[in-house]
Amino acid sequence: MPSYFSDFISLLYPDICLSCGGTMVKGEEVVCIRCMMQLPKTNFHLDAINPIIKHFWGKVPVHAATAYYFFNKGEKVQELIHALKYRNKPEVGHKIGRLLGYDLKASTLFKDIEAIVPVPLHANKIAIRGYNQSEQLAIGLVEAYNISCTNLLIRNKHTETQTHKHRFERFVNVNSVFEINNMESAVNKHILLVDDVITTGSTLVACAEELLKIRGVRVSIAAMAYASK
Repeated sequence: MPSYFSDFISLLYPDICLSCGGTMVKGEEVVCIRCMMQLPKTNFHLDAINPIIKHFWGKVPVHAATAYYFFNKGEKVQELIHALKYRNKPEVGHKIGRLLGYDLKASTLFKDIEAIVPVPLHANKIAIRGYNQSEQLAIGLVEAYNISCTNLLIRNKHTETQTHKHRFERFVNVNSVFEINNMESAVNKHILLVDDVITTGSTLVACAEELLKIRGVRVSIAAMAYASK
């Protein structure tokens, strides 16, 4: 009976793919299989020297860096990012974070991750959005890795959005806005720093600089998408 009722509800209120907007079939969640097969994966987690890690050369000593998808305006990945950030769809983060986590665990660069740290939002922005989108990705990663997610970083200053800023403006905007919450809890650990989209990497540089103040720590970076242009 519960199965019949669930099927009836699905007929009245079908699940919609958050990438293409089409109706999903039973067994699909968040993104339909057709869209999932078309999403442009980077596979940077398999390459120690990739375009993302090069963003951090000469700025901060990051162990490894990757993003799951390429981000291009007007395409399916942008729809998913917008659903996660602006349309109250945290399940996008859970789904993609989980898939990303399984891939990272199979990579020699990321297999020994010991703690997952999302890039923090200021409390004012969380109050507006309802949640931190990077933390939603971290929730999926935690499920894949079966380790803890920690709010090791605190954002101590509310800053303007980075979206329309140039490279130097992004750097100035996030300079000295993060601090460590509980330094001793991460001593000698390999930390995975998580963000939604990597563009210039200025926010991640600022976060990594703080994390690297912890004794014996290594920092790697993972994001849902990489905006290469």
